[in-house]
Amino acid sequence: MNPLLYTDGYKLDHKRQYPNQTTLVYSNWTPRKSRIEGVEKVVFFGLQYFIKKYIIEDFDTNFFSQDKEVVLKRYTRRINNYLGENSVGIEHISELHDLGYIPMVFKALPEGASVPIRVPMFTMYNTIPKFFWLTNYFETLLSTTVWLPCNSATIANQYRKILDRYAEETSSIPAFVDWQGHDFSMRGMAGLEAAVLSGAGHLLSFTGTDTIPAIDFLEDYYNADSDKELVGGSVAATEHSVMSMGTNAGEEETFKRLITEVYPNGIVSIVSDTWDLWKVLTEYLPNLKEEILARDGKVVIRPDSGNPADIICGEPGAEGPKGKGVVELLWETFGGTVNEKGYRELDSHIGAIYGDSITIERATEICERLKANGYASTNVVLGIGSFTYQYNTRDTFGFAMKATYGEVDGEGRTIYKDPVTDDGTKKSAKGLIKIDIENGEYVLVDDVSWEEEKTGELIEVYRDGKILKDWTLEEIRACLKQGSAQGQLNPA
Repeated sequence: MNPLLYTDGYKLDHKRQYPNQTTLVYSNWTPRKSRIEGVEKVVFFGLQYFIKKYIIEDFDTNFFSQDKEVVLKRYTRRINNYLGENSVGIEHISELHDLGYIPMVFKALPEGASVPIRVPMFTMYNTIPKFFWLTNYFETLLSTTVWLPCNSATIANQYRKILDRYAEETSSIPAFVDWQGHDFSMRGMAGLEAAVLSGAGHLLSFTGTDTIPAIDFLEDYYNADSDKELVGGSVAATEHSVMSMGTNAGEEETFKRLITEVYPNGIVSIVSDTWDLWKVLTEYLPNLKEEILARDGKVVIRPDSGNPADIICGEPGAEGPKGKGVVELLWETFGGTVNEKGYRELDSHIGAIYGDSITIERATEICERLKANGYASTNVVLGIGSFTYQYNTRDTFGFAMKATYGEVDGEGRTIYKDPVTDDGTKKSAKGLIKIDIENGEYVLVDDVSWEEEKTGELIEVYRDGKILKDWTLEEIRACLKQGSAQGQLNPA
């Protein structure tokens, strides 16, 4: 498809609606509001993919490299069928095709930066006067591409902060948190691109993932190299069909065959609630204790139904296995050590993962209850799925691309919106902008001169068909880990 048709229909004729002699439109991308309690900074991620994939790759393949007459004919047909006889015209499309590249500048903060609400992450404007119409023409495509990776990177980072905090308090192996949040979301996302964009956002904070295409994505668009760095990984794991095929009566034998014949060493995760989780924990595993402890590796028990906190930590007031929960039952069978912080860590041959309906609140509750019961938080891995990553929208952080400055017949005009009927969310910045650092945080300075606009923390990442800054996964992870603008990577 002609990428100029990747847009909302109302964008098609805005070119004629701007004032005569308009020569420049300058816009920005900003998270305007947080709908997640306690989250007041949003992780910036995904612009580099947007530029490489759409501004360069798709336009080169599906527009500039196509025969111009064919492009114009197809464009005219689409507009005629959509809006009626084409009064939009095709001269501007023809001129862009002749130019051979997208004549724009993108200036951005470092990808991986934690950006306060209402502070723009990047700006964009046209570099050739007659293509002023392009800037906001891209709003739809840009928005539908960039909000999701920002959302998922931000939410993953919240999990990381929680798991880091509890590991620091209770565990002797805080580095294990790299694996403690595991991406299970792919099958529940709204299509493959959504799964990959979200999965890549997850991998900024963790290394555990079942979303294999996210690894290729980071190699293709963010200069990662899985031969030289750990981009993402997982372990061998069963599913319910495997366990069911072994029959209910033969479940213990299925466990034994898996851990002694199929996987005599290494890590294997075994789904354990196909029928009776408590029977697995109190009968089958004690019977297989000798085999499990003799392995060079870890057997990971995976419950997959019920209230996650109760299953892992024990149901308050319940008797028997339900009242103890998975971690305590594993401790009773396999034991472990008490670390220097005074918390119990399971023997290295056994562990647990829970991957159904995990939320930030449930992750916090699980860690808190493990701590209260005297167990390190790193005794369990959490599978984070589409319940976390898909139940969000562009409005989760109020993302919007808005024009704040323009030029008509060579004269600058400040553009802004401030609806009297609004609560302040939609009040925009004004004019040209720059981003400064104050007290270690990014701050917006708006309505500045062109001279001032050229200073500050926003750097050119794209101009007139060329990538000027090509972020790597390593840089982005380091930037996110630093957390504040004070220590952000030097973009040079």
